[in-house]
Parts: sequence; structure tokens; C-alpha cells
Amino acid sequence: MATKKKAVKGRSAAKPSASDINPVLDTIRDHAFSMLSVRQRVESNLYVDARVYKADELIGPRRQDIVARRASILVFADDDPMANFAHECRYLLYDAASGELDRVVPAVFPPFVKAPPPTLQAFHTPVQFVKDDFLYRPKHVFFPCIRRKLGVRYAILYAGMSNKRHLNDMEFLYRVLIDTYGFDADNIYALSYDGTLNTQDGVQSKWPGDNTDYRIRITDEGTRSALEGTIDDIKGRIKRDDLLLIHTNNHGGYDGTPGTANLCTYPDWDGYYANDFADKLAELPKYRSLIVMMEQCHAGGFNDPIINKSTADATSVASAATEPNNSYVTADGNWDPFARDWIAAQAGQDPFDNALSFDPDANDDGRISASEAFHYADVVQDPRDTPNFSQSSAAGGDIALGEEYTRIPWWCRIVAVDVTPWLHRIPPEELYARLRAVDPELTEIAQDLEARSEALQKQFEPKLKAVLGKAFGT
Repeated sequence: MATKKKAVKGRSAAKPSASDINPVLDTIRDHAFSMLSVRQRVESNLYVDARVYKADELIGPRRQDIVARRASILVFADDDPMANFAHECRYLLYDAASGELDRVVPAVFPPFVKAPPPTLQAFHTPVQFVKDDFLYRPKHVFFPCIRRKLGVRYAILYAGMSNKRHLNDMEFLYRVLIDTYGFDADNIYALSYDGTLNTQDGVQSKWPGDNTDYRIRITDEGTRSALEGTIDDIKGRIKRDDLLLIHTNNHGGYDGTPGTANLCTYPDWDGYYANDFADKLAELPKYRSLIVMMEQCHAGGFNDPIINKSTADATSVASAATEPNNSYVTADGNWDPFARDWIAAQAGQDPFDNALSFDPDANDDGRISASEAFHYADVVQDPRDTPNFSQSSAAGGDIALGEEYTRIPWWCRIVAVDVTPWLHRIPPEELYARLRAVDPELTEIAQDLEARSEALQKQFEPKLKAVLGKAFGT
């Protein structure tokens, strides 16, 4: 039985490296550690930047406007290491010559705009991601029913200042869209960091779900202009019966007052504010369904603006955290739990192909709706997250990623049984390709049966009502 991982606690002070030629660093490290409360000593990570910031030099993202007042050495205190940014942290600025503390500046973003610089050295990290390389993970295959198509389905997967966990979430969703729901890869836009598989943590060699190569096709950088350009592209493609899925990941900001939630963008942490994002979505023509899932900190501030400005007939928005709050990270650093669990509900299995805690299909209709996916992620949530859900109407909560139909084909269960022997013999892509190839024939048979069923219903329904009326006097 798998056990839930927890962050490792306890002081972990690393010795200065050979590159620490500045003798004042020892003094600075000792002082920074001495300023920690008893609680912070087991909950806050400390890093010293061995470089010297010049007077008037900007430290960290420009949106924070933190500037060195003199030649300074920085200690970065991350007071909530398992949270996505923006979250509470501190910049401790020390005089570079004397090592005396100049000031402590509250911050909400790390002191770098891309990957951490090599000069930023950890020296106290009681909270660390737990490596998990040796767990047995049995294989379970989720087989979705193949259904007749209504409209085209598009998806936007976005992460600006991406860490490996954000890329992993998007890879999981990308695989589910392709393998489980049969999305056309040409209709999936994936925007991340610098437009490659690179992240702030570097390039990841394998996806941790099944230790295979990443399959996601990154289509552009995680900039605001690229995101708006993608929406413009969809604007020219989306039609009346179509569906759009938007998933945002990475980090988010909040200026401290309602209505100031924003999505961090590459390359400098600038914020894309909720109202501006909603105004951009309002430029889309009328279409059938918009389903949104947002993982970033403070994402709940996007719910109402999106609902109010959406041009879709039905809209739902699921967010990992309410506007004032942060979203959090799994103990191994590989996932954001809300995004992972929402996607797992859609897949019918977790990223390791394990069975879920319970069946998210609450009404047993063979489809996972937006509200059901949110409910699953909410029930199994990381207790530090504050998930919230909004819908334009009941139809918004009923949006599903699968193809929409007037009726589920009668042959669905038969197909699921017939292909069972092949589930582990051929790759999923080939299996679904074979089924799609015979879909027109199966659909023709199903339509014939449905027509005959309607005729039988018209013939026998009056007789059944007459019999029941005789029994109950109705």
C-alpha cells in the first residue's frame, strides 16, 4: 500500500563550496540562520547568492521593484517551499564588505527570472522533495467508449515560468487528450517557458509517469504575446459546435486586493491579469463549450472574469486556490496535486496507471464532466490547496472532454469487451487508430439500430402505459 510522502524536516546546513572565496559569507550564513524562529528552522529554506549586487541594481523580477541600496549580498529565505509562487518569502540584504544586515525585504517571487543562477547556493534546506524511484506501479488501462463527433475540440496548455512539475502536469494532460479522448494533435497548443522542453529546473530526460520520453509538442513560448497570439489563431478556427479546453499552470501573482490575481509569464515573471485574460477570451466568436482548469497560485481570481466574459454557450472554471491563497506542490516536486488529480479523474487513472481512490463518474453515465473532475480533485486534495469551481449554468458543469453525441452508441460496451485482449499487446496509439478506422461502419450500424428502436418505442409505449394504467388507475 502506497504511503503519502511528506517533506523531509530537520536542519541541513551545507558546507561552503570551494567557490566561496568571500570570507564574509560564513558570517552572513550564521546570522541568517540565527534570525529563524524555531518553527522557521524546520519550514524555511535558505540560500545565499555568492555574487555581490551593486548599488541600485535590481534584484529579482522587475515587478517587485526590489533594488540594492549599497553593494550587497543576498540571502533568499523561502518560507513556504512547497508552494507555487507567488508566496511569502524574504530577501535578506547584507553589506558586502562588513557582512552586517542592511534590511529584510518581504517578497513573493524568487530572486531570479529564469533558472536559478549558479551563484545561488542552498545552505539550509529542511524542506526537500522526496525522491521515489523504487515503488512498484501496476498497470491498469482505462478504455473510453468511442462516440460520434459533434464539432471540433481545441486545447491550450500554458505555463510561463515553468518548473519541471508544471511541464509534467501538461505532459499528463497532453497524453490524456491524445490517448484517452482522441484529440487531434494539431488542435492542441502547448506554450511553455522558452518554447522548448526546458524549465527553470533544466531539461528533464524522462516523464516520471512511465519513465518515457516527453511526447508533448511545445508550440510556442510561455509569453503573454504568444498566449494572446494563440487565442487569435483559435479565433479564426473555432466554430459554433466546437469545444475549447484551457489549462494554465506555473506560477501566479496577487497584488493584495480582490481582482488583482494574475498569471506569471515568461521571461520575467510579469503578470497577465485576470480581467485582461478574460477580455481576450471575449474576442472569440460564439461556440459550444469552454472548460478551464487553472493550477497557479491565486487562480480563483480568474473564475468570475472568465465566466462573465466567455462567449461559449456553457463555461466552467476549476481552480486550485482561491484568489488570496497559494497552490502547492507534491513532496517529490514532480506534480501540482490539484492539476494531477483533475487530469487523473479525466483519465480514469493516475500518472503511473494506478487505479483512482474512487470512481469520479458519480452519475455512472460513462463520461467525466467538469464538475465530476473537480469533485474528485477536491475530495482527494492536498489540504493546503483551496480548490474552487464556477460554472455559467448547470450545462457548464456538465461539459466533458469526450466527443459529444445525441446518444451513446449501443455498441460501446461490446467494443470495450472485444478489444480487451489487445489492450496490452499493441501501443495505445495503434489501438485507438484501429478503432477510429472502423468507427464509420459501427456508427452506421448504430444509427440503423437507433431508428428501429425509435419505431419500436412508438409502437409499444402506448401499450405499456395502458397496462400500467389498468394496474394503478392512471
